[in-house]
Amino acid sequence: MTRTVFRGGNVFDGTGAVPAPAEVIVEDGRIVDVGPGLDADESVDVSGRTLLPGMFDCHVHLTLSHLDTLRAMEDPFSYQFFAAARNLRLTLETGITSVRDAWGADLGVKQALADGLIQGPRVQASIAMLSQTGGHGDDWHACGANVDLLPPHPGRPSGIVDGPDEMRRRVRELVRAGADVIKVATTGGVLSPRDKPTQAQFRDDELRVLVEEATAAGIPVMAHAQGAAGVKAAIRAGVRSIEHGIYLDDEAIEMMLDRGTYLVPTLAAPLGVLDAAAAGAAIPADQVRKAREVVDAHRESVRRAIEAGVPVALGTDAPISPHGQNLRELELLVAAGMTPVQALLAATLTAARLCGLDDELGTIEPGKRADLVLVAGDPLDMSAYRGRIEGVWQDGARVVG
Repeated sequence: MTRTVFRGGNVFDGTGAVPAPAEVIVEDGRIVDVGPGLDADESVDVSGRTLLPGMFDCHVHLTLSHLDTLRAMEDPFSYQFFAAARNLRLTLETGITSVRDAWGADLGVKQALADGLIQGPRVQASIAMLSQTGGHGDDWHACGANVDLLPPHPGRPSGIVDGPDEMRRRVRELVRAGADVIKVATTGGVLSPRDKPTQAQFRDDELRVLVEEATAAGIPVMAHAQGAAGVKAAIRAGVRSIEHGIYLDDEAIEMMLDRGTYLVPTLAAPLGVLDAAAAGAAIPADQVRKAREVVDAHRESVRRAIEAGVPVALGTDAPISPHGQNLRELELLVAAGMTPVQALLAATLTAARLCGLDDELGTIEPGKRADLVLVAGDPLDMSAYRGRIEGVWQDGARVVG
C-alpha cells in the first residue's frame, strides 16, 4: 500500500492541544504516524496551513433545502432526494465529513453514499422525528391543511405517536427502517405551527418506553428540547443529547452534568430563520416572532451550559441555517463563551464521542480513519472559516480541493 505524508504544516490533532508543527502519514485510509521528520512514498505539501480532523455536524436535515413553505409545496415528492445529494456535497466542502441527520434522510440516502452514487459526509440517520399530536412534528394548520415538508413514505414512517403502545411500535418501525438514532420532540418549537418552545410534550411513560426500545436495539436517542420542562423530561428518560436547549435552567444543567447528557445548541438556527425571513422566504409571521424572541435566551442558556462544563457538540439544524454555511456555528460557539480550541473540539472529538465514533474519528492519531481537513490562515480564528477550507480527505482519499 502507498504511504502518503502530509508535510510542512501544523496539526490540530483534536486532543485539546493547540496547533503545532507535525507531519501525518496515511496508509490504506488510516493514520499510521504523527510527528516530525516522517518519510513516505508520496507527499502532500501543506506548508503554511493546518490539518484538522474531519469535522462533524450533529444536527442537519439533508432532504430539506430551505424554509420557504410555499416554495416547498411546489416541489415534486422525489425532488428532496436529488436535493439531498447537493446538500451532502455542500456540507462535505465545508470540511464536515460526518453528520447526524435529525429527520429526513432514509436508508436509501445512506446506501447511495455507501455505493458511491453520491458523495458526502457519512450519515447517521434518525429517519423521522417522533412527535405527539399537536406537537413540534405535527404540521396541521388552522386552515385544516396538513403541510408536511417531510411526509411519510415507505422508507420514512410517520412520526406522529400518542401513548406508550404507539411509541413502542413506532420506535420498532424506525429501527426496522434503518435508524441509527431515534429523535423525539419533547417540547414545541420555533417552526411548528401550533405550539411554543416552552411547551412540554410527551409524558414520562411515553418517553420511558421510547428509550427502553431504542436501548434494546442498541441505539441512542436525541431530543428536540427547547423549554426547561421538556429538557428535564428527556434527561430523566435517558436521552443521549439535548438538541437546541434554548431555555435551560440550573436544574436542567445540573441534570445534564450528572447524567453525562450532551448539548447540541444549533445557535445558528434562530438566526437562520430571521435571515431567511429578511430575504423574503414565506415563513409565517408567528414563527418569525418566536425566532426573534429566543435568540438572546438561547445564547445565554448555552453560555451557562458551557461555563458549567456540559459536553457540547456542534450542530447547525441546516438548512435552517443554510447547507454549506455550517461552520458559522464555530464563531457562534466562541461568542457564547467557548475558546477557539473548545469550539473545534465541539466539531471533532466531542461530536465523535456523542456519535459513538471516537474510536475511529474525531482526532488525528495513529489508528484513526484518515478524515482530514486543510485550513489556511489561523485555525483558531473562527471568522470566515468556510472560505479558508482548501482540502478535505475522507478515509485518506481527497474529496475536495
